[in-house]
Formats: sequence, C-alpha cells, structure tokens
Amino acid sequence: MEALHEAQQVLDTMLGHLGFAATVEEQDSEEGPALQITTAESKFLIGRNGERLDDLQFLVNKIVQKQHPDAPRIRVDCESFRVRQEEKLCEEARELAARAKDSGKPMRMKPLNAYHRRIVHNALVDDPDIETFSPRSDDRMKRIEIRPK
Repeated sequence: MEALHEAQQVLDTMLGHLGFAATVEEQDSEEGPALQITTAESKFLIGRNGERLDDLQFLVNKIVQKQHPDAPRIRVDCESFRVRQEEKLCEEARELAARAKDSGKPMRMKPLNAYHRRIVHNALVDDPDIETFSPRSDDRMKRIEIRPK
C-alpha cells in the first residue's frame, strides 16, 4: 500500500527531526493499516494517556491525505501502547458490567473520547443482560453508562 509506505517515511522523518532514535514498522491490524514505533524513549513519544501519539497520528494522517485523499486512516502506535490501553479499557468495562448486573444499578466510566467509547460499546454489545449509553452533549469527552437491562 503506497499510502502506508509514505506514512512510514513521513513518521520516520518526523521522529528523526525530533531527535528520536526509533524504528517504524508497517503493520496490518484489525482497525486497518498501522505503524508501530520501537524506541528506548517510548514514554516521551506516548505522552500522558497517549496524547503525543494522538498528535503524531493526526499529523501523519494529514500529511498523507494531502497527497492521497482516499488513503485510509493510519494508526500510529508505540511499543503496543494503544493495544494494551484498549485491552485494559475492555477489561474495565466488563468489570463494571458485572458489578452492574450484581447490584442492579448503573455504573459509569470515566470520560472517554469517541474512539474509546466505541471500543467499550463493542466490548459489551454481545452481553444480553447489559446495555451501554452515552448521553448526548457537545463535550468531546463523555462518560458511558453501563446498566442492566
């Protein structure tokens, strides 16, 4: 895929200009094309809660989409941080769902962005005893309510 290869070059160049010694590998993931960064300085690239990774991903996608308007969104990860974060989020959602079933009361998660809310909804969609609800608001970060049916 030409766009993924170009994204890899863009990210590698950006990291070099920022002074990071890193390797960038192309990967295919469930969510689509991805770039995996490997470096000894991962905590600086990841940032607090992945904020720096989000910034890098945004910039890489903007640059690539300028040249390839139909290019798929490319995911940028470092030391599998996003994978671990998503697994942790799913586990937390399942634990809250179990507590909601046991108590009969709704449980609320911390505020999440749209992508993470989607992950939680999808993690619990097959549980017939639970429903998830995100209240409508203009805020970017919203809480998910997990409640028994």
